[in-house]
Amino acid sequence: MARTGFLGDLLAQLVDRQFIPFRPASDKPIEDLCRALLSGRGEVSAMRLAREILARYDGMDAAGRRAFFQLLAERFDLDPAAVAEASAAYAEARDADRLSRLVRAAEPARQELFRRLNHAPGATADLVRMRRDLLDFVSEEPALSRVDLDFTHLFASWFNRGFLVLRQITWDTPARLLEKIIEYEAVHEIGDWRALRARIDPPDRRCFAFFHPAMPDEPLIFVEVALVRKVPGSVHALLDPERSILDPAAADTATFYSISNCQEGLRGISFGNSLIKQVVELLRSEFPHLRHFVTLSPIPGFARWLSRRAEAGDAVPAALLKTAATGKNLGDAEVLSLRRLAAYFLVEAKREGGRPLDPVARFHLGNGAQVYDVHANADRSPRGLKQALGAMVNYDYALDAVEQNHEDYAQRGTVAATRGVRALARAAEIAQSEPATARKEIARHDKPAA
Repeated sequence: MARTGFLGDLLAQLVDRQFIPFRPASDKPIEDLCRALLSGRGEVSAMRLAREILARYDGMDAAGRRAFFQLLAERFDLDPAAVAEASAAYAEARDADRLSRLVRAAEPARQELFRRLNHAPGATADLVRMRRDLLDFVSEEPALSRVDLDFTHLFASWFNRGFLVLRQITWDTPARLLEKIIEYEAVHEIGDWRALRARIDPPDRRCFAFFHPAMPDEPLIFVEVALVRKVPGSVHALLDPERSILDPAAADTATFYSISNCQEGLRGISFGNSLIKQVVELLRSEFPHLRHFVTLSPIPGFARWLSRRAEAGDAVPAALLKTAATGKNLGDAEVLSLRRLAAYFLVEAKREGGRPLDPVARFHLGNGAQVYDVHANADRSPRGLKQALGAMVNYDYALDAVEQNHEDYAQRGTVAATRGVRALARAAEIAQSEPATARKEIARHDKPAA
């Protein structure tokens, strides 16, 4: 396969310029600087003002940054009266001039401020970090969510899929980027350089990341892929540095075992859907013999759900939690119980609005995958035990069913799942509601995933 990083490297070279650190030179209030930037000065003057404002923000402590966001929310908001007047005028005569005035009135001034700030060298990354700071304050001060709406609106355009560059991460990738992969890994910690090399260098491993030309040294999201025989049920074999390397020609399954969003300031801006689909196409091109494209995914929140069930008097989750607290491996009967409950949690447990409780399930089901199988003792790391008692799930991107699965989920909230997973979920439901007949029904319904 041709290296997918060529275009990304070319774009990176075009924008990867080193800028002299800018030090604020004015003692004017930052509000005055922002209004001056919005006043429409010349390009050179506007760039200097933008750099001044960003440098001033960078030097603020937490209290100063909160005050800055409060200023944006209150003093750079839209004028409701002007919006009403422009809307009434457009209702009378729907011409382009009145529509233009309505659009201008309906946009908060801070949105144009962000656009102009983005003219400064390196400002896109600064604004992403600024939104990261903002998100820390929004939960305590909901009024600041108005400012976040403007960030979200702009970022959805600036980080549109058409602007993103897919690059393969290899052992030849510059060290500064490899360090970022170690830092941003959010699912299975990468302990050292040796562990990283085991994930990206062998011929049966791949790693791909999206980059933006304005942030060439910052991955936005990356996925790690293992080429294996058969759908895996444990992450430990995939991550073992001493494992036997598989000839990719002998693999029949591509397993996406870690997907990490890297920029907290881009929370809510979706890249994962495009990333998985583009990587699938690349792998199909390189290895046409691959039959399955699956994940091995965590089940965050499953342990909390089990705890609530136990507190409500359900004996099975209570027993599982008790065993897990001792650090012992689950026995055969407990493994089956955990798999049944995990299947039930993924297929039947819903939040308000009828979507699954599990956020990872919502992501993959929304992309058109199906719940393929669930596994116990699949992730015995401290994190895996804490969030799901070691359980993990495969989501299957069956290429001939992805589009229909997506439509069914988007329109009706239908959870696509194999017969085996539905059987496990049904068994858990029967065991809870009909204990007298549970054993007979469970034996009839329990079958391997298909």
